[in-house]
This record gives sequence, C-alpha cells and structure tokens, in this order.
Amino acid sequence: MFTGIIEELGTIVALKTDQENLHITVTSGFTSALKIDQSVAHNGVCLTVVSIHEDTYTVTAIKETLDKTNLTHLEEGDVVNLERGMKLGDRLDGHIVQGHVDQIARCTAVSEANGSWYYTFEYDAELNNITIEKGSITVNGVSLTVVNSKKNEFSVAIIPYTYTHTNFNTFSVGTVVNLEFDVIGKYVKRIAALGSTSLS
Repeated sequence: MFTGIIEELGTIVALKTDQENLHITVTSGFTSALKIDQSVAHNGVCLTVVSIHEDTYTVTAIKETLDKTNLTHLEEGDVVNLERGMKLGDRLDGHIVQGHVDQIARCTAVSEANGSWYYTFEYDAELNNITIEKGSITVNGVSLTVVNSKKNEFSVAIIPYTYTHTNFNTFSVGTVVNLEFDVIGKYVKRIAALGSTSLS
C-alpha cells in the first residue's frame, strides 16, 4: 500500500528481457535501506525487489504488468518516480494507492500558469474507469486532484515542488503515463454496475 507521495527519483540503469518478463535495474538513494522481497512503486507500479547490488536494485515485471503499464516504454537513463510501501501509523498525506495500475494514458497538453503547470491526459474510456471533479487520481505514482474531468480526459495542476521532485518535469505532449484510479470510486462504480445488471 502506498500514499502517492513520491520519495525520490530513481534512474534506470539496465533493462533485461527474460522470456515475457522484464528485469529492471534502478539506482536510488534509498537502495541501502531496501531488502529482498520489499515492495517499491515505480511510476506507480508496485514491484518486488529481487536483488540488490551496491547502490542498485532489480525488480521484475511480468507480462500482465507490462500489458497494462508504461514500463515497456522505459529506456536506460530514464527517470522514474519511487515510493516505498507506507508504514502503519504514518500520516496518509496523499490517498490510498495500491500500486496496481489500471491503464495507461497519453499526455495531450502541457501549459504553464504563472508558477504552476497544467497537464491534460486522455485515456481509453472503454475500460470503464472514471474520474470525478476534485477526486483523486494517481499519475505515474503521484497522488493528485482531478480538474476538468471528462469522459475520457482530465487535467491535473502541478505545484513547483511536485514539478521538481517527480518526473512530471520530463512530460511533454505524447508522453505515456500510468493511471491508478481512486480505489473507492472503483468499488462504487462496480457495485452500481452490478446493481443495474440485477435489475435488468
């Protein structure tokens, strides 16, 4: 479980394909504090640490994960948002984030607004995920508030701290990102769908 508050940025130092799996090696400032089998969110994707060597560690993404996320777009040298699992008893500064990406989206607009930035993303609405105005959304692991919610599009406003301390500063039109929709909203939508099915 995560909060969507990014701890730091990591750098991809190696990518290795093994059958349908992808082994991702990352260098980070908290590598020395990691343990084998620990969960770390990479651009919002929960992955398990499988090996550690000096200041790098490796995680493995299986086909199911690769099919639903932007991890196949990674290249050596890319910067990723990192967050370790939350501790029980800590403040929940973002929102409840599972690290289970629902789908990808594409950045369609970036605009600066006198010290902040607006990013607009478009996603496939046929997968039945929704946003609501002022609701929560996770973009590449970052807990954010939705503005200008539409059927298959939404925007987020980014403050300077988030811009500097996440990989939002690398986004441009066309950038593919990971989305995790609000878990409470997903349950409500599912329950409503089951209710309407039982009535028909």
